[in-house]
Amino acid sequence: MDNRPEPDSQTGSITTHHLTVPPGLTPEEFQQLSSSIMEFHSYRINSGQCSSLLAQRIHAPVDTVWTVVRRFDKPQTYKHFIKSCNVDENFRISVGTTRDVTVISGLPAATSTERLDILDDERHVFGFSIIGGEHRLRNYRSVTTVHELNDDGKTWTVVLESYVVDVPEGNTEEDTRLFADTVVKLNLQKLATVTETMAREARGGGDDCHVSHR
Repeated sequence: MDNRPEPDSQTGSITTHHLTVPPGLTPEEFQQLSSSIMEFHSYRINSGQCSSLLAQRIHAPVDTVWTVVRRFDKPQTYKHFIKSCNVDENFRISVGTTRDVTVISGLPAATSTERLDILDDERHVFGFSIIGGEHRLRNYRSVTTVHELNDDGKTWTVVLESYVVDVPEGNTEEDTRLFADTVVKLNLQKLATVTETMAREARGGGDDCHVSHR
């Protein structure tokens, strides 16, 4: 099955996320991940759209991180601004299923209906799109990939998350990207905190080790 994000049309330009090291990654890490970025984090964008790629280093096993990322029915585990998530009674995590998300007050959104587009448990690829609701993120699509990296006997996890979205009327591309980047960055930081805590508890450790994700 081809899990790459599909472009909306054959017009527009292809993103160049594979050419620029995102904040939080070293050039060496970026080089190891460049082929995955090209495969899973490339989008065809048209005028009036913007896209971005963010990265988060996590000191937890890749399988631990993936168990949290893949839970399409529990995004509030690490996504800051989600108040609740509702799915059908007979819900099972599979491509094509949907969730109804309620957003906390104070944001330019109230609800969001989202569809699971990609779920690859072998390659750790997850993608969803917003298909309805009361919000300003029109035609929002996102892909998250989880990677295990190794160097000099050390192993760690890197999460990459990219998106493409329409620029709302009255907003600039820069404003739209800044808002979306901030939300994704905060979510990834919380994902690191949650999964690193899970990893410490699995090892039987306490809270003596704290890692900052600012």
